[in-house]
Amino acid sequence: MGILANTVSICQFKVLGDLPKEPAFEWASEKLSKQGFRSIDHTSEELSFGWVHVDDPKDASFASPQAFSRDRYLVFSLRRDQRKVPSGLLKAHMERAEAEFLAAHPGMQRVPKQKKEELRDAVHGTLLAKTLPAPAVFDAVWDTESGIVTFTSLNAKIVELFENLFKQTFENLRLLAIHPYGRAEGVLDAPHLESLHKANQAGTDAALDLIKDNQWLGHDFLLWLMYQTMEASSLYTVDQQGPAGIGESYAAYLNDRLILVGGADCGMQKVTVIGPQDAFAEVRTALQGGKQITEAILYFEQQENQWKLTLKGEMFHFASFKAPAVKVEKDNRTDQASEKEAVFYERMHVVEEGIQLFDSLYHSFLQQRLGPQWEATASAINTWLGRDQASA
Repeated sequence: MGILANTVSICQFKVLGDLPKEPAFEWASEKLSKQGFRSIDHTSEELSFGWVHVDDPKDASFASPQAFSRDRYLVFSLRRDQRKVPSGLLKAHMERAEAEFLAAHPGMQRVPKQKKEELRDAVHGTLLAKTLPAPAVFDAVWDTESGIVTFTSLNAKIVELFENLFKQTFENLRLLAIHPYGRAEGVLDAPHLESLHKANQAGTDAALDLIKDNQWLGHDFLLWLMYQTMEASSLYTVDQQGPAGIGESYAAYLNDRLILVGGADCGMQKVTVIGPQDAFAEVRTALQGGKQITEAILYFEQQENQWKLTLKGEMFHFASFKAPAVKVEKDNRTDQASEKEAVFYERMHVVEEGIQLFDSLYHSFLQQRLGPQWEATASAINTWLGRDQASA
């Protein structure tokens, strides 16, 4: 699913390093072209990846600004083509090759190990050459003013490939994943930021440690939001920068699907609760048993617009992020290129507005979680769950 799709899964990164003083287009054009995608359709190679146009995954030329430059955005796609031999097909051809070998060597009862490996390599190579590569394309949108890159995949291997190729392409820059702790640093003011640093449970500044040791941020945020959904007002105020006006009101709530994970005598257990929630009874029972909410469907509503996403609590990835549909007015003077650009800008407007609402909601939570009122809030939550403070 690309960035222009009505529903898309996204993760975000902060670009670290200084951009060159030369125009972004000229610099990026050269860099992206050097790492452009190369087709393996007429070869026997197993894998190829590189950059292509968002509007045309067959085009890896970035000589024209219209190909990837949109005002403050640089827009390009990671294309990965890979050949794979189905395991069942490989097994069938291996059995035939081994039978032919044994028929040619009647004194042998079975194929020697080394010969079997040679046969497997030969069979795999033959089948691979006859297999068409399967293409996959993932979009990246780089806001050069904010330094934020939005990428349209949550697959760990694809995300790692994207990070590595970005680093190879832009040698002096690197990507830092925006995880719950990092996103908190981005939305807090100085006093609360100091409180966040004091609450930081990581022993180092390494991203993996900040994620692993501060999972309480995601757990507490989802627990707080569930309580807010049922027992408090679901109305909030926009207080982070973005397309929506500061001070505008919006609604936010959980519903439809939640995933909880926790330890038990027989190991880690996972509970999935599906369907509209009247009182979160099943979720509350799981929480009383020591489980934590790790994933949930989150809704935002503002006037006639609605956003829906599945929030992954560990990394704050947005899965199945559905924003309001984009509608672009067209007339007889609108050419195809202009229409595509208009759709892109409208799409980024609603995507960034949804992220702005999320950041405002997260900020509301952090102000409570890191402030003196959290003790009273935590007590109210535990009373609602029917558990005492000691088991929180």
